[in-house]
Amino acid sequence: MLQKNWFDLFIITIAIFSVISFSLETLPDLTSHQTHLLAMFEIFSVSVFSIEYVFRIYKAEKKISYIFSFYGIVDLLSILPFYLTFFVDFSALKIFRLFRLVRILKIARYSKALHRFGIALRETKEEFVLFFTLIMLLFYLSSVGIYYFEHMAQPDKFASVFDSMWWAVATLTTVGYGDTYPVTIGGKVFTAVILLIGLSVISIPAGIISSALTEIKGREK
Repeated sequence: MLQKNWFDLFIITIAIFSVISFSLETLPDLTSHQTHLLAMFEIFSVSVFSIEYVFRIYKAEKKISYIFSFYGIVDLLSILPFYLTFFVDFSALKIFRLFRLVRILKIARYSKALHRFGIALRETKEEFVLFFTLIMLLFYLSSVGIYYFEHMAQPDKFASVFDSMWWAVATLTTVGYGDTYPVTIGGKVFTAVILLIGLSVISIPAGIISSALTEIKGREK
């Protein structure tokens, strides 16, 4: 058990430093020595994750099930971009480098808290489907409402319901970027109502997850 705990901590540490290394590589004034060190660490981390991936396939009773499982795909994506660079030039497709960030998900395998969170999401999926359905309905109705209030006064910013959707996103999430805002009395009153609804709606997912996590911890005890 002690060896397993040390192994878990080792993998978590490598995953965290791998993500930090990814961020350091974006610094504009890196010296050739620093770039070389980051490249060496990338080779080291990929080697560790590759050994772990092969070992898990070897130890898995149902190898195909593991390979196509969530963690199996995470383990594969953690190392795949590195090996693909030997066959494909990713200089024009830098987006593929973002797959390295998948490594942070490896931490979920070794964290009991994140494991509980995953269980909570699975157990409350029906509630979240209902919640997001209501959110999308509210989002659409907000876009339609502000369009009819503001279209005549600001035809450039609220040219259609689709143009109004950006305002709906910023308002319902209570971000309020300020680049698009109502100028009519009706539009301002409508915005105030939507803001109040947005404040109440944002707290709903937190309540659902919190309740599920409490129930899961109670079952474990």
